Amino acid sequence: MRRVLVVGAGGLVGGAVADVLAEEHEVVRASRSEGERVDISDPASVRELFERVGPLDAVVCCAGVVPFKPLEELTGTDYRAGFESKVLGQINLVTEGLARVRDGGSFTFITGVLSREPIATGAAASAVNGAVESFVMAAAAELPRGVRINAVSPSVLAEAEGYHPFFPGYPHVPAAEVARAYVRSVDGVETGKTFRV
Repeated sequence: MRRVLVVGAGGLVGGAVADVLAEEHEVVRASRSEGERVDISDPASVRELFERVGPLDAVVCCAGVVPFKPLEELTGTDYRAGFESKVLGQINLVTEGLARVRDGGSFTFITGVLSREPIATGAAASAVNGAVESFVMAAAAELPRGVRINAVSPSVLAEAEGYHPFFPGYPHVPAAEVARAYVRSVDGVETGKTFRV
């Protein structure tokens, strides 16, 4: 049994991931609004979270916000907001949490289909998701003590019906299927991978 921190556990994906991991592991749930409170864009908040929860075997992130606007309306502030939340926020989990993850542990991040497939209004999300996946690939080569890192990149969620019109022709993936990719990352042996769902 591993001790797993799930950040973003109050959301659709995070809740599904926490539930499925709890079948085999001890799960610590964290989010901005419930469970252990954290704002991943704030390194001090992340540091305080790790100090509260103690040693871990795995850190899972299902959090991060990006703006969706037509390209001509996106500003530098929009791009920075996406990077601070979903890119730097997840990187904060590594920089603040690496010393608290046991040997052979793991980190699993979230990206999304827009890293490889475009939609209208999705330029900022594409840039952010691509940056997360590149970080995961590079960090895997340098993490010490056998610590692994992967990302999960889902298509639009079946349960998120309000988003379906913005993803014409894209497959709708149930949150439970996305959660299984997180199990693969936490319980498997792979590193530096992005699991597409």
